[in-house]
Amino acid sequence: MTWPVARRRDGEERAWLRGAPPPRWVRWLPIVLLLGLGLFQAVTEQDLELGFLLAAIPPLAALSYGPAATALLGGVVVLILDVPSAGFGRPGNSDVLTVAFVSVLSVLIAWVRSRRDEQLVTVRTVAEAAQFAVLPPLPERVGPVRCAGLYRAAQRGTLVGGDFFDVRRWPGGVRAVVGDVQGHGLPAVGTVAGLLGAFREAVLDQPDLEGVAARLDRRLVVDSAQDEHAELFATAVLLEFPDDSPVVRVVSCGHPYPLLLRAGQVTELPVPSGAPLGLGLAGLEPPERLTLELRAGDRLLALTDGVTEARDAAGRFYPLTARLPGYACEDPAALTDAVWRDVVRFAGTVRDDLTLLVFAPDAPGVPREA
Repeated sequence: MTWPVARRRDGEERAWLRGAPPPRWVRWLPIVLLLGLGLFQAVTEQDLELGFLLAAIPPLAALSYGPAATALLGGVVVLILDVPSAGFGRPGNSDVLTVAFVSVLSVLIAWVRSRRDEQLVTVRTVAEAAQFAVLPPLPERVGPVRCAGLYRAAQRGTLVGGDFFDVRRWPGGVRAVVGDVQGHGLPAVGTVAGLLGAFREAVLDQPDLEGVAARLDRRLVVDSAQDEHAELFATAVLLEFPDDSPVVRVVSCGHPYPLLLRAGQVTELPVPSGAPLGLGLAGLEPPERLTLELRAGDRLLALTDGVTEARDAAGRFYPLTARLPGYACEDPAALTDAVWRDVVRFAGTVRDDLTLLVFAPDAPGVPREA
């Protein structure tokens, strides 16, 4: 999947306060303060004592430097205070001892922070590897279908939430799923992993989309039966692009309508909405399939309600169908990028799991427009 920088963070300058590495300007603060105080003291009256400000340098260094660099800067500060020719007034022994104690304490803090940062990097690396194993990046092309995705988990610091998607090759073409499980964030990851595992198996051995939907439904029913307090359900839309026919087949299980972008116009595909997954499709009417003939240049979009339910400050929902014609990009990745930037401009921040997949079939059998 293409992951634009804006999709992965909500302001780099604020992220370091939540555990990310500090920005570069923070690393320069103690050095700039040291040089600035020295220059200011040199051009002002000698009786203007600024030495007390030097005590802020070791704690600032502990924010972004390791214990060795923090100890070096602390030693420089103590040396400057102890040398009369430096011009920082005439500090007494108690002042020098106080700054020395602050420097030692800052070294200890820098050592603890460095150890914590190393542990966080290890934990984050393992977590990202596990999450990417559940929801791997979307390839730019699967068989004759170009695709691109926009995915953002609602819970900060996670790569997987309550939305799920996958695109897989099968002997007769390409199959895809986009869905939304009950809840969001880390509690929903287990359900997402189970559904994606069931989808990847069903794609290979089920002859039609209805069979794939039934397999996903059975997965949730079985998982719910193992916990009497669990009420697992999910909505999903499944798409199939056969190799031998210029059509797309769509099945919906209570999910928002897919969109067709054709010749600058957006149409909601009138897919009959079946029951959500997890309610036991075996005892209900199976979902009805919609078959649509494709044309050259068609773009199909499958999404979750995190896109259309993003709100601005006045509480208005994001009007995707109205704005989409203005972003009729030929490249699927460029289209998802444009939509993401527009959603962020409209809503400011997105508080729900958000998924948008764009499919651009280019099989040789698709008829070309004049």
